[in-house]
Amino acid sequence: MSTLDQNPTAPRPASSASALGDPDVVPTYAPVPEGRARRRYAVVGTGHRAGMYVGAITGDHADVAELVAWCDTNPGRMSVYDAEAGEALGLGGPVGLPQYGPDDLERMIAEQRVDRVVVTTPDHSHAALVSRALRAGADVVVEKPLATTAEGCRTIVEAAEETGREVVMTFNYRYAPRNSSLRQVIQSGAIGTPTSVHFEWVLDTVHGADYFRRWHREKENSGTLLIHKASHHFDLVNWWLDDVPARVFASAGLQFYGAANAESRGMGERPARGTGSTGDPWCLDLTRDPRLKALYLDSEHHDGYLRDQDVFAPGITIADNMSLLVDYRSGVRMSYSLNAHSPWEGYTVYVNGTKGRAELTVVERGAVVVGKDGEVVLDASAIEQEAGTTSTRPEGQRLVVQRHWEQAEDWTIPAGIGGHGGGDAILLMDVFRGDLRTSEDPLQRAASYLDGVRAVAVGIAANQSLETGQPVIVNDLDLGIDLAQSHN
Repeated sequence: MSTLDQNPTAPRPASSASALGDPDVVPTYAPVPEGRARRRYAVVGTGHRAGMYVGAITGDHADVAELVAWCDTNPGRMSVYDAEAGEALGLGGPVGLPQYGPDDLERMIAEQRVDRVVVTTPDHSHAALVSRALRAGADVVVEKPLATTAEGCRTIVEAAEETGREVVMTFNYRYAPRNSSLRQVIQSGAIGTPTSVHFEWVLDTVHGADYFRRWHREKENSGTLLIHKASHHFDLVNWWLDDVPARVFASAGLQFYGAANAESRGMGERPARGTGSTGDPWCLDLTRDPRLKALYLDSEHHDGYLRDQDVFAPGITIADNMSLLVDYRSGVRMSYSLNAHSPWEGYTVYVNGTKGRAELTVVERGAVVVGKDGEVVLDASAIEQEAGTTSTRPEGQRLVVQRHWEQAEDWTIPAGIGGHGGGDAILLMDVFRGDLRTSEDPLQRAASYLDGVRAVAVGIAANQSLETGQPVIVNDLDLGIDLAQSHN
């Protein structure tokens, strides 16, 4: 099981196959003190994303971490991970760790003497699970987003402040070298004081579509893509600028996916699910991916959850096109857009400053193409090589800095490790052995619950703006904490 696990529909960067990164972005850590006991971890939520953490605990970080329990609503998924963990640890069979349901979270922490809980459950459940774990005596590592509502933020903040326990937000995109390089540009003063940001992110018709076939498609579960997906992006801007959002105005709509859009385009009758369908690029057949089959198709009889619903079915309550205007407390203004049905995947960020401009362009997947069998080919380069052609939109990344009265210059981007732009494996180092760092991180990539609140604040405000048609003052949301305060 790879520690570089990520959504199978997401683009795979070259760094996914790399075990080495540039010293400029890979921290150094002291050896584990002799005789120090390993931290005891429980994984709460055994969907696909949990694989990154399970792989880390049973692999690169097994010297400092130990798995002691599973917690999920689905015994099938817990058993899949138990078998994979046993294989990774060379046991010749499942580990046989105890399995608990969410109602037994506190009992699990007490019985298994859990030091840290890793929460990778659906977004709407984060607030309750994180706060309960903290009050039960465990620290928490939580996937983004921290919460989906202002009430959820308050719940976590209250528990964290009451207990004094640690909440680690896993914002892996901070660790992607291309993103940390842009922070370095801004910190260096090369473009002066930032004045405005334009940020566009496009998800392609494989990765973007995937949010519309699973639990994310319902607002009550994910808070919409403005919280589930874009909290990554808003955290980056907050971090790049070292600033906090003050006012948000949003516009959004479901303009591509969903039953009404399919009908308006004359798409005809659609299969209810992708498994068993052939020749339809919109369908995800779970039998074609062994891990998806084991985690979802073979386990769906336990809870009825379908991982492969049709993206053009009724019942979708999130938008696929979103635009925001965000004012920051310093006066910086951001225009942001997210599109979930693009023919290519990646993002562009333009930061204007008093002395110049920085431009980051990232192509994560240059094209989604359909093969001769009618199925999607995730690696379009294979077809290009076979046909002897090259893409006009090659995958890659470029950071250009141009100061007033000077020519534009390329800023070197160091090599990373793993998925999410080379950030996953570096993030895991900080998550599991951050206390062994030999020096402070000048980039301040490690994130806390304060950063988590700051990130979802934009999406929560945006959702309110969509309901009212008016700009929303972030301070009026009552998130339970002053976003401008310093980290503890």
